Amino acid sequence: MWLAVNPRAVNKEEEAPLKILVAGFQHETNTFAPSKATYDSFVRGEDFPSLVRGEDVLSLLDVNIPIGGFIKHVQARGHEVLPVIWAGAGASAHTTEDAYERIAGEILDAVKRRNFDAIYLDLHGAQVTEHLDDGEGELLARVREIVGREMKISVSLDSHANVTEQMLELADAVVAYRTYPHVDMADTGRRAAELLLHLVSSRAPFYRAAKRIPFLIPVNAMSTMLQPARGVYDLLEEQEGAVSSLSFAPGFSAADFPGCGATVWGYGSDRDAVERAVERIYQHIVDAEIAWNVEFEDADNAVVRAIAIARCAKRPVILADTQDNPGVGGNSNTTGLLKALIRHGAKNAAIGLICDAKAAAAAHAGGVGAEISIDLGGCAEVPGDSPLTARFLVETLSDGKLVYGGPMMNGKQANLGLTACLKIDDIRIVVTSAKAQLLDRNMYRTVGIDPEKMSILVNKSSVHFRADFAAISEEIIVVKSPGPFLADPTALPWKHLRDGIRLGPNGPVFKAPIRAARAKLSA
Repeated sequence: MWLAVNPRAVNKEEEAPLKILVAGFQHETNTFAPSKATYDSFVRGEDFPSLVRGEDVLSLLDVNIPIGGFIKHVQARGHEVLPVIWAGAGASAHTTEDAYERIAGEILDAVKRRNFDAIYLDLHGAQVTEHLDDGEGELLARVREIVGREMKISVSLDSHANVTEQMLELADAVVAYRTYPHVDMADTGRRAAELLLHLVSSRAPFYRAAKRIPFLIPVNAMSTMLQPARGVYDLLEEQEGAVSSLSFAPGFSAADFPGCGATVWGYGSDRDAVERAVERIYQHIVDAEIAWNVEFEDADNAVVRAIAIARCAKRPVILADTQDNPGVGGNSNTTGLLKALIRHGAKNAAIGLICDAKAAAAAHAGGVGAEISIDLGGCAEVPGDSPLTARFLVETLSDGKLVYGGPMMNGKQANLGLTACLKIDDIRIVVTSAKAQLLDRNMYRTVGIDPEKMSILVNKSSVHFRADFAAISEEIIVVKSPGPFLADPTALPWKHLRDGIRLGPNGPVFKAPIRAARAKLSA
């Protein structure tokens, strides 16, 4: 249990409107993924809105992201925001040093130059860079070096944050999403705003307690639409009446550094109440450890099962291609499930997205109605995966520009680049030039596919797709087809985790390689 008094929380009453510096910098790092996040990745945004600066940050107010919820809340209470930058890139391997230093540098330059009363940072909590294990903790350390210990800093994090002690020590208040799919991102920003305004105005002491979960949680088990995750957040909200704030971040079990894993933490004016609330949530999680396991289907079994269900179903069966999900570091280009659909003769099926810029360009060059012979997709870094070499019908074409309509990223403008619907047998494939997680029905509609009328949909996503697709699905099957994201954390080649953590619910205990080697020599 980390337990601390926050000495910076005792202030004179603040009545005048505040000037609050706000910025956002989000990346979820899978250190085992095949490709890194470059500066251009943040400029494009990928799964996020594209990079914006200054007053253009206010264009995000109606998008479901934390900074929008924060700004709306503080402006409604008469405070002024000083927006600096908002930058996010889709999950991948490490953020390049160049990208991190350029974006962090803009934030730090604004902190040095501008006059303000408090700071809000919209961060992810799982950013590993080429030169830093804890990107968020390092950013906070650099900010603190400039502003000192008295300045109030509030931070919002993704629920997949690998929360480090440095993050909690250097920020006055940290809150995390409570939903996965993340439909409460803007609301999390609002909660971060409420805590910041409280800290600035309150004379009361502010205590913090935190506790790490002793096992890694598989990403697919974190969905708050299912148990056991739903029950944890229900309990969290019940307990929050006695304290100021409680958060649980299940973590991101694909970042190989000592801080990887799940954490529970909270704040309040009553030290004992905060500690009791954190301990109760912690105990609830560890008592149900076995319930956090996830069962998967392989590609062939999943397709055979989907075809059987679809024969009598009135709604589509959805296959989640979780190991090639761009939202966890996949490149959205593996072909294992596509080949299984063809092999088993699936009817009225669609798959999205296959990111292959060359294939999309060939489709546009051929035009609607053309038949093109190409090598489609394939991820060289995934053993056993290869392009699908075949002849396809170009059914429709699109410029790839769309607006998300589902509950998670409603209103977000996306650009998938040149996009095409290619057809082979009775299977339609959404082929794009840019990768993005298939989480919104409009991503099918942009090439004329009506997802509600399909019998089988293959979504390259783990959980986020449920927000927009669960309501139209007959059944959802999570598939473990070969991909760059290994959904079972026990299968990853870990080297740098903290000693003693279990590599999954009731999984094997991690031992650092050097220590393990020493133990063998002394045996």
